[in-house]
Amino acid sequence: MTAPISVVIAEDDPQIAEIQRRFVEKTPGYQVVGIAHGLAEARDLIDVFQPQLLLLDNQFPTGTGLELLREMRAEDCHTDVILVTAATEVETLRAAMRSGIFDYILKPVVFERLQSALFNYSAHLNKLSDMDSLVQSDVDGLLQSPTSETTGTSQPVNPSSPRLPKGIDGLTLDKIRNVFTEPGIHLNAEQVGHKIGASRTTARRYLEYLVSTDELTAEVSYGSVGRPERKYRHPG
Repeated sequence: MTAPISVVIAEDDPQIAEIQRRFVEKTPGYQVVGIAHGLAEARDLIDVFQPQLLLLDNQFPTGTGLELLREMRAEDCHTDVILVTAATEVETLRAAMRSGIFDYILKPVVFERLQSALFNYSAHLNKLSDMDSLVQSDVDGLLQSPTSETTGTSQPVNPSSPRLPKGIDGLTLDKIRNVFTEPGIHLNAEQVGHKIGASRTTARRYLEYLVSTDELTAEVSYGSVGRPERKYRHPG
């Protein structure tokens, strides 16, 4: 079984930190390993646990999360960062982007928005782990290009459509939904990718999104050589 993604939460308000902890632990595949209410404590937790992901507030009594983020990058810290802040200034966002944040979430935190960010992050890690070498479409996906994976062209935004996470295209999503219209069908990501003309990595990203929205369920099965794989089906 794959180890959960380790998360440290750095938030000076204990109530907000607890809300974030509950949100993270409601998302499959994640584990909160520490909560810091100050910058010094955050530095210690990052040093001790070396988490894969840090949920970082910006305003602390002794400084800012951006200062900590710049320190982490100067020290070549491999922890990825999602900034969770009430700061609505564009310059704060620019500074955070220059320091390599994975995402930027405005307070008050909505569960669906945080879960979307976590889903995108786990999909990002899965894509990296599956790659041996790069082609341009891989780079575009990793950098969350706004171009469509299926057509390679920009897609207009329909304001009446439900907002989808970055890296999830509505046309591809519908193709995968159509695969599961047959009752009782159980397929792995490679089989689904073959049916829609996409890579296994792309198919798995969309399948995991449908699992996160409860449209599909996933079960672990073992192949002939004992290697575990996830198979997807309708929950009914």
